[in-house]
Amino acid sequence: MKKFFEKIVESIFTISGLVTSIVIVLVVIFLFSGGLNLFRSQAIEEGYVVALNHFNPIDALSPADLKDIFDQEKTNWEEFGSINEEIIVFRINDITNYFSDEELGDDFEFVPARISQLISENRGMIAFIPKEYVSDNFSGKEIDGGNISFSDVFAGKEWLPTATPAPLFGLLPLITGTLWVSFVAILIALPFGLSVSVFMSEVANENLRGFLKPVIELLSGIPSVVYGFFGLVVVVPLVQQIFNIDVGETGLTGSIILAIMALPTIITVSEDAMRNCPRSMREASLSLGANRWQTTYKIVIPYSISGITSGVVLGIGRAIGETMAVLMVTGNSGVIARTILQPLRTIPATIAAELGEVSAGSSHYQVLFLLGIILFFITLIINTCVEYVSAKNRF
Repeated sequence: MKKFFEKIVESIFTISGLVTSIVIVLVVIFLFSGGLNLFRSQAIEEGYVVALNHFNPIDALSPADLKDIFDQEKTNWEEFGSINEEIIVFRINDITNYFSDEELGDDFEFVPARISQLISENRGMIAFIPKEYVSDNFSGKEIDGGNISFSDVFAGKEWLPTATPAPLFGLLPLITGTLWVSFVAILIALPFGLSVSVFMSEVANENLRGFLKPVIELLSGIPSVVYGFFGLVVVVPLVQQIFNIDVGETGLTGSIILAIMALPTIITVSEDAMRNCPRSMREASLSLGANRWQTTYKIVIPYSISGITSGVVLGIGRAIGETMAVLMVTGNSGVIARTILQPLRTIPATIAAELGEVSAGSSHYQVLFLLGIILFFITLIINTCVEYVSAKNRF
């Protein structure tokens, strides 16, 4: 009967492990399929076309070029190596500036013909219009925006997913923002975390340790939104005042909050690893004439490096994957931050802020999945590097 029961328990654990593995694989496949479909999407907004006068020799424009044109940063076609004509931007809402209601028709039945007429009469015009208003005898020419390319995404320096007529999905601001915040957060949290771990493990008496440990563990249970409010009320004004900057919502503010959030994990796991060092090893070191610090540095920390590394990895993982607190205190600026004292935006914060507002299957929806893939690889690389260092330095 006992063996039968053990077989049942073993089967349950086996099935649970198998189901968990299958679910993880399916999640990864779903993530990759959603993200990589982005590069099959058209650069120009779906359901719209960009049209030029047929005398204009330009056949294709990049999303960045279209942004410069429709933001009126470039005003003459000569800047694109084309004809010497002033650029006239036309959107469908501008049609009433050119035609009366009678010319457009009671049910707007004449709109396609009027748009065709307007483009043919203006050599410098560029029109952003719905496809339904492109008539069969359209006298202009549609330009090719092409598909969204790897260079537009991974080398792009602007994150403007709602830009028209072509959204800009430059990921460099988000990637650099994530790395900025995470790297500085670990620089702040690691020395403090290890110092407190050493103090609790090697210096503090049992009463003090018994008081500090539950207090520190309690910090890890505080919701991230509370840390975010603390950052807005306390850290943001403090950073603004100390560094004399215009706004306190910066990468440094986010790094400080993330460091505070990562500290309980680093301290708890590292301290447990140090206390697992055998007493005999400590006594042997002390008997050879080493003092307490030498024993800690030469014996306890090398023996516990695997556990310490695990704590650091968990802390880094929380720092990289955190959303709400970072969303509240970093300024959410989709441009490349040159210093940690500038507003920036991270990958997790972008996913959290925008995923609920996009339509399923759109290019904006797909690029958020791509951000998830990038976050997955960043975490994988960090874990691999730390595990390599841990294995190399294992006692």
